[in-house]
Amino acid sequence: MRAPGKVLSLALGASTLLVSGVLHAETRIVTSIKPVELIVRAIATDDMSATSLVPAGSSPHNYSMKPSQRRALENADVIFWVGPEMETFLYRLLSAQEFSSRTVALMAGEHEPDNAGHNGHDAHDHGDGEDPHIWLDPEMAIEMAETIRDAMARLDGVNIQAMDQNFQQFKASVRETDSAIRARLAPAHDISLFSYHSAFTRFADHYDLKLEGVLTLNPELSPGARHIAEVQDKLRKGRHPCLLTEPQFNQRWWKSITQNLDVTFSTWDPLATEIKVTADGYNDFQHSIVDAVLKCLPEDAQH
Repeated sequence: MRAPGKVLSLALGASTLLVSGVLHAETRIVTSIKPVELIVRAIATDDMSATSLVPAGSSPHNYSMKPSQRRALENADVIFWVGPEMETFLYRLLSAQEFSSRTVALMAGEHEPDNAGHNGHDAHDHGDGEDPHIWLDPEMAIEMAETIRDAMARLDGVNIQAMDQNFQQFKASVRETDSAIRARLAPAHDISLFSYHSAFTRFADHYDLKLEGVLTLNPELSPGARHIAEVQDKLRKGRHPCLLTEPQFNQRWWKSITQNLDVTFSTWDPLATEIKVTADGYNDFQHSIVDAVLKCLPEDAQH
């Protein structure tokens, strides 16, 4: 027969666990876009929840937030975004006192967005400043992950040691994936790549791909006739030219520009729409970009 004292001890222990479970609320993280959520998921522990604001098929350059998303921001313990040159729609909101102390701008690695809106303007500056698509460079993704780890380590009730381990695992896996991707991309170094807008630039630079033209420097504006003519001339002269399109933008527009030209098309998604949010999701995302590039090779080309 079990001793009464032991039964009482077990009961008290169980009740203590229940109370501590109630007191330890889940850490709530909101990210602006899914690629940031993928990196957060790699660093976060299992008792942390993360969601992203910009849904599939939408662009972070001109997205309109829903009231429910505003409430998610209000309830968040920490908010991660790239910065005002990327998520233009968030600048004014995250600059407000209500959110600024909980907001981390990953492009600057700062915890308040006050560094980014010089002269009060909130335009999306493609072509004028630093390219904001930083998550496409794996070394910059590691820097983003470190900033995320440091910010979450300052929250109450988190397991800092576990996040440190997750960060080290992420860094190692990204660099291992980087080596594998370099090998996969070897056959693609001789083809002429073109992209819809500058989102692809960081990836191309990191892997020494020939990005010979960008259709539009600012996805919110139509390019001028001179720029279109220059790109069309490069397409004509390119070696197996391939245009990397994006699902967030109108296909009819770039098809009219490439009409009567011998151009291959392949679709890649800088917002990782189809990628599952797992600890290894960022690496899956990087491989998905390689898949799109390899479809540009002459033997796999789709015209």
